[in-house]
Amino acid sequence: EVRMAESGGDSVPAGGSLTLSCTASGFNFDRYSMGWFRQAPGNECEEVSNISPDGSAYYVESVKGRFTISQDRAKNTISLQLNSLKPEDTAVYYCAAYPLWVDCGRWGQGTQVTVSS
Repeated sequence: EVRMAESGGDSVPAGGSLTLSCTASGFNFDRYSMGWFRQAPGNECEEVSNISPDGSAYYVESVKGRFTISQDRAKNTISLQLNSLKPEDTAVYYCAAYPLWVDCGRWGQGTQVTVSS
């Protein structure tokens, strides 16, 4: 059974930083690109970042230069460093494995990030 265990979310003031982590299980982690999605109340699920097994990374334009994705494939774990947080970054953040396990809320409970102005 595929499971994503996200953690690290918190409430921070604008300009603050957080590190999110995700430990995945139930599939061969080394074969898949991994990533992060987020969903704010009333909004659609949005892709934030992803990283391939060889380390190539993608970021949505709104987080470029502020977020950094990393991976430890020996531990089936990815992380997302969030810096210079803005109120519009407030959302529940979810881990994903491409292309099969990509969704907001179906494979893990997510972790809440709240940024106050």
